[in-house]
Amino acid sequence: MVTYLKRGITEEVSESNDAKVRGVVEGILADIQSQGDEAVRALSEKFDNWSPDQFRLTEEQIQACIDSLDAATIDDIKFAQEQVRNFAQIQRNSMQDVEVETLPGVVLGHKNIPVDSVGCYVPGGKYPLVASAHMSVLTAKVAGVKRVIACAPPFNGKPNAEIVAAMAMAGADEIYCFGGVQAVGAMALGTETIKPVDMIVGPGNAFVAEAKRQLFGRVGIDLFAGPTETLVIADDKGCDPELAAADLLGQAEHGYNSPAVLLTNSEQFAEQTIAEIERQLTILPTAEVAGKAWQDYGQVIVCDSYDEMVEVADDIASEHVQVMTEDPQYFLDNMSNYGALFLGKETNVSYGDKCIGTNHTLPTKKAARYTGGLWVGKFIKTCTYQRVTAKASLFVGEYCSRLCELEGFAGHKEQADIRVRRYSSMEEEELLNE
Repeated sequence: MVTYLKRGITEEVSESNDAKVRGVVEGILADIQSQGDEAVRALSEKFDNWSPDQFRLTEEQIQACIDSLDAATIDDIKFAQEQVRNFAQIQRNSMQDVEVETLPGVVLGHKNIPVDSVGCYVPGGKYPLVASAHMSVLTAKVAGVKRVIACAPPFNGKPNAEIVAAMAMAGADEIYCFGGVQAVGAMALGTETIKPVDMIVGPGNAFVAEAKRQLFGRVGIDLFAGPTETLVIADDKGCDPELAAADLLGQAEHGYNSPAVLLTNSEQFAEQTIAEIERQLTILPTAEVAGKAWQDYGQVIVCDSYDEMVEVADDIASEHVQVMTEDPQYFLDNMSNYGALFLGKETNVSYGDKCIGTNHTLPTKKAARYTGGLWVGKFIKTCTYQRVTAKASLFVGEYCSRLCELEGFAGHKEQADIRVRRYSSMEEEELLNE
């Protein structure tokens, strides 16, 4: 039996909030579409109090950001990027072009072709998310994308030096300092000074996620990566309340609307974790944000068995799933809906967020039911091709003609028939040499 010791806001309230966001984003994108740079500047002034001479950073500005950082910070960024690059390259190497003769004279294949241009959004208004530069820019470059542009909002009234350095070190071809929907819209739609891209990637708040949703189709997107979600699956044999509370609050601090869920098979453990969360909120520096997120979006769910926990977890389809149970392998073997799994108490979501090598741009709002997270494959189009001999065309064409007739497609049928007529009149030797 599934028991809820704590629930978040109702679905009706959540849908109402989403509707308000949709309306705001529609208006902003329409302004960018019609007014270009003028709209972008007005929006940047309104939301970020930021209106530089130009939003694109010069090489001198970029180098100044890099030079302003101490050696230890540069080394830390290099370490994180080395891990992300290494795993991304392993993933890229797993993607192979194929070409095979499936029937005599019929050759089918596919090629893995990188997208031409990508815009990477790096959040940085509340927290400067340096790691998002590695996850998007660097992964796109490993995939082979020719033009990668990146943007992040100003932080404390100027470009964030760490984010800019990370973008540059990851290989960004153009770097811009502006944020929010106006940044995503400018990259996707283009303006007088910004050439549009073919794809938008990167995490963001509810407004950024909604902008990507509305732009999808005009450009490609990685996935719907909205407010951070975390699910901690724990029992008293694989975890303790202090650890569970720290891991829930560590992700709840992302934003006021970041869901954090505890799923356990022990009511006592659940109650102890709730009490520990309240204690940690008295000392956590980001308690104002994390506490609000926990109050409005936190949930505590108690199940009877691992089987039931898997069923509930797959229904939640959380972005991050941290498994700290007696048998974490069970959840790897049986779960199917998640953005990323973190198995055992020795690891945690923060490792994935910052530096271990897996990508931190992951599906939210149940999108994990049908997609995984950002990886090199998201930047690559797998495109098929075929090559057929005259003899094979005669053989396949007869089948195709009859199948087209079944569907009433006369023009399709003639495409097959014209080849059947031509090749059926050829001698065997001519067919082989065709």
